Amino acid sequence: MAGQALSRREDTVPLTGLDVFEQGTLPRWAPVRQLFDADEVADMAQAVADELTRPGTGDAITPGARVAILAGSRGVDRVAEVIRALADGVRSRGGVPFVVPAMGSHGGATAEGQAAILAHYGITEASMGCPVRSCMDTVYLGDVLGDVPVYVDRLAYEEADLVIPVNRVKPHTDFAGPVESGLAKMLAIGLGKQKGADAFHSRGYGEFPRLIPAVVASTLAKVPIPFGVALVENAFSRCALVEAVPAARLADREPELLALARERLGRLPEPPIDVLIVDRIGKDVSGVGADPNVLNRDFLGIVDRSLDRPRIQRVVFRDLTDDSEGNATGIALADVVTRRLVDRVDVTRTYMNAITSKNPEGARVPLTADNDRQALYWALACCFGTRPETARIARIESTKHVDHLWASEPLLPDLLATGRVEQLGEPEPVRFDAAGMLVDD
Repeated sequence: MAGQALSRREDTVPLTGLDVFEQGTLPRWAPVRQLFDADEVADMAQAVADELTRPGTGDAITPGARVAILAGSRGVDRVAEVIRALADGVRSRGGVPFVVPAMGSHGGATAEGQAAILAHYGITEASMGCPVRSCMDTVYLGDVLGDVPVYVDRLAYEEADLVIPVNRVKPHTDFAGPVESGLAKMLAIGLGKQKGADAFHSRGYGEFPRLIPAVVASTLAKVPIPFGVALVENAFSRCALVEAVPAARLADREPELLALARERLGRLPEPPIDVLIVDRIGKDVSGVGADPNVLNRDFLGIVDRSLDRPRIQRVVFRDLTDDSEGNATGIALADVVTRRLVDRVDVTRTYMNAITSKNPEGARVPLTADNDRQALYWALACCFGTRPETARIARIESTKHVDHLWASEPLLPDLLATGRVEQLGEPEPVRFDAAGMLVDD
């Protein structure tokens, strides 16, 4: 890091109001790296092509069949390559592919907004070699479990002979069950657009483990879905597994893939942390901006996190990703945020997400500091049993990228003692620029 060291306020500066909390010398910190399994899929196109040769997958595509490929809104590794390879596989078998967004209410719950999200990820008619067709119209398929309505995208239902979902399988942010984020959830919620997502979320996250299998069973019985393409990422958020799952095996196979995803999820080391600084949050990072499975906290209280490690006293969010396009859902997971982040919030996108998911809690804005320095000192002032000079501070890029982090000297020995962390450089002061923002090399 370069720049002026401003880890301690000058004694000659009078302390007034909230400035009283900006006292004490911060400990030095050092860059470290976690040692994760880095295995990943080298050639995504070839991996998809190979999967389509498995029984019950590519052989379901017949000449002339119109095939809707479902694409979601998350920042999935190399998703455009997967969709393109799948479209190529459909064409090679004589099918006619087109891409349909399956992302619930995302993109401001508009057809244009959802198409724009796909375009941002490189999924366009030009790059896919087939149309990208987006609408918010749905078809009502009936009720399950007595009074739970099931909806599907009209284009996928009425204008496709086959529908193929593509999604990453991973632990969900707000509930735990045999299936969480993945193919089943895309079919149960994403494919239902805003109307389906709203109806589903109105039952509450606590009902998701029961509702998802029921809605998926109904959808599979009424929509021609031969198989889905599941993706599992490693701790570096790189795709480590591509698998075409026949519809008949979905209920049994997805829980197994979820277990693999949980094992490979990038997490923080176990030693306790006083303040965790997260550089960026966003919908491309996690459905709630920052993954609760990494922070070990959430605002719903449905998942039991009492045994999760590390225990983190306070969390600071510094900024919002560009890919989030102003959607700051999950900002409430922090204790302190910067004004820079708050100024980037798109209220319409954030509120639409919060209302559809029945989670207004997630859009609540925490303490808002003018800069990084103020945010860090406020977070430390809210901690129990620590002072700035003894604080166990860690900093990560996002909850999706936890392989590299900064760790303060009081925290460093415990991290190295785990045997799964290596130090990359010598400790140095925490540095801020003249505006009070953290300085990087």
